[in-house]
Amino acid sequence: MNLPPMDVASRAGRLREHLGEAGCDALLVTSLTDVRYLTGFTGSAALVLVRPDELVFVTDGRYREQAGEQLAAAGVQARLEVGLTADAQREALAAAAKGIGRLGLEAGSVSWAAARRYGESWFPDAELVPTEGLVERLREVKDDGEVARIMAAATIADAALAEVRPLLTDRPTERVFGLELDGAMRRRGADDVSFETIVASGPNGAKPHAVPGRRRIVEGDLVVLDFGALVDGYHSDMTRTVVVGEPSATQRRMLEVVAESQRAGLAAVAPGVPCVEVDRTCREVIAGAGWADAFVHGTGHGVGLEIHEDPRVSRTATGTLQAGHVVTVEPGVYLPEHGGVRIEDTVVVTSTGCRVLTAAPKTVAP
Repeated sequence: MNLPPMDVASRAGRLREHLGEAGCDALLVTSLTDVRYLTGFTGSAALVLVRPDELVFVTDGRYREQAGEQLAAAGVQARLEVGLTADAQREALAAAAKGIGRLGLEAGSVSWAAARRYGESWFPDAELVPTEGLVERLREVKDDGEVARIMAAATIADAALAEVRPLLTDRPTERVFGLELDGAMRRRGADDVSFETIVASGPNGAKPHAVPGRRRIVEGDLVVLDFGALVDGYHSDMTRTVVVGEPSATQRRMLEVVAESQRAGLAAVAPGVPCVEVDRTCREVIAGAGWADAFVHGTGHGVGLEIHEDPRVSRTATGTLQAGHVVTVEPGVYLPEHGGVRIEDTVVVTSTGCRVLTAAPKTVAP
């Protein structure tokens, strides 16, 4: 794929601008997702010390060559301490942290045991400060290269669904159809699937996160398909609900109400709009149809290097949408006696509203 570059090299500098307000002089980054965001490194083990004047990157012998290649490709300047044993990594970071008075630790990524270990034997001379979301907040606003990767993943997922959707008329099991959909995404260039694909038919569709099983899809089923592709670390996320055969009157109304709710939610997405307002907009349509209690989850979430990340779009959300946010809008109605309906798009917030990245048709027939 001919994907535009991402501005990885500037991210550490932008992070440093927030260290003071977080009450720390430097930050130890332990989350591999955050390490990848800051450096471009994709391996399974690394730590990064973000000092005011440099990055110190530490990993073991498995990634001696890979680390240097990937950081150089991303344009990231760092002191590389690679090929080290666990003890040598500790010593290298301890030496690099000399003179740091207040060292931040990512509270959401560091266990209690690890925090004690860092305080007692790694950085005994520093005051350890728990930080919340320093890197994650930077990750919320995507640059053009990030959006292009999410768009590429969404395009793969769109094409994969178009390829396998006719198979529903053959009445496969949920599991078999899910495998066909996953295979189609990989054949079309996905590095992996974004998450375990949901294929939920009939009564299983009333379980928002049902696991595909051996149930055979039959005439009259609503089939909830929730899936995504992974491209260069970035996820897509989409849900379509397909009816096999003719829907009942209640099923048709469910489809119409959720579609109306989702259209209203998409229209509400714009910079400066509180996330809770998008959720409220979707929820009011469904409540007006008498199904308020059947919409049992939040309206959406951020998408990027993780399939679920900030900002959240829910009843309790506290964030406000900004240009460059990538979020989902996915209202649903779940009635065990009739099945479930969810329609989800991934969108990028623009200066005037939003651009929908997931383009698969929302028609109901297979």
